[in-house]
Amino acid sequence: MRISEVARSTDLPISTIRYYEQIGIITDEHVLRDQNNYRVYTSDVIHHLNVVKHCLAVGFSIRDIQSMISKNGISKDEHVNLIQKKIAEIEAAQQKLDESKQKLYEILASNIICEKGFGKY
Repeated sequence: MRISEVARSTDLPISTIRYYEQIGIITDEHVLRDQNNYRVYTSDVIHHLNVVKHCLAVGFSIRDIQSMISKNGISKDEHVNLIQKKIAEIEAAQQKLDESKQKLYEILASNIICEKGFGKY
């Protein structure tokens, strides 16, 4: 399958697909060369890129994904550990957001008037 077909199927720009190939997100097992030396992608690349997109959507970084791919398979325990670590990071971020929201509610409740300028009564 040509890169344009991969781009359409995954809703990714061609430049992103090329970048992923360059940095090792798309591995050699997903890329073949035809008789004219053009790249031809295996159909498995669609599933692979959709997994990458989902990982990015839940907060994994490109470096996290590169690390997982470079291990060429991880154990179930490692997989569970990575997910639990990401959940802990998300929960910490949620806690900070909740604290910030609470402080904003406190500011609203204090009825601060800034007609004379910011922070002036």
